[in-house]
Amino acid sequence: KRQLNLSILTILFNGGFLLDKARSITDDSGDLERYTDSKDDFTLLVPSSWIKVEKAGANVLFEEPEKRSNNIGVVVSPVRIKSLEDFGTPQFVADKLINAEKRKESTNEAEVVSVGERSRQGQGQVYEFEYKIDSTRGGIKRVFSAAFVSSKKLYLLNVVHSDNPDNPLDSSTRILLEQVLHSFDALPLT
Repeated sequence: KRQLNLSILTILFNGGFLLDKARSITDDSGDLERYTDSKDDFTLLVPSSWIKVEKAGANVLFEEPEKRSNNIGVVVSPVRIKSLEDFGTPQFVADKLINAEKRKESTNEAEVVSVGERSRQGQGQVYEFEYKIDSTRGGIKRVFSAAFVSSKKLYLLNVVHSDNPDNPLDSSTRILLEQVLHSFDALPLT
């Protein structure tokens, strides 16, 4: 459990590349298309107009072309446990996540908005989180995260965008982000 705790915290918080800057997703982000990574065995939906970019620490990172600070990233890391449930409940993981965010020097405030879980195609649970961060590095950001363990690997998705009072999250953007969040899964075992 200690190793997974450190792995989750490392991925969630040292993976700050996803939290550096973020802005609202524009309405012209386009339709969603399926992205499949057969090397790391995961899949998710991404806006078709977004571009895949290389970024240290990320297995994959997509950015909105006009507002590159809007991003969707996945990090995969080996762990010793067989399921996320072996580590703890979704609320336990959310508490760890928010406490680590609050310890960051750049964080003014951090709060969990929602915590949930869903089944993964008959192979364990996916923990899903939504939280807000007010940071000296980019203002108020909304983060949608999903995490699961498959084949002794921890998979983490982060979808980040600005949610500043002058440019708040609109309902169509929220729906798009939630579709991305809920689409994240491991490839079926063959």
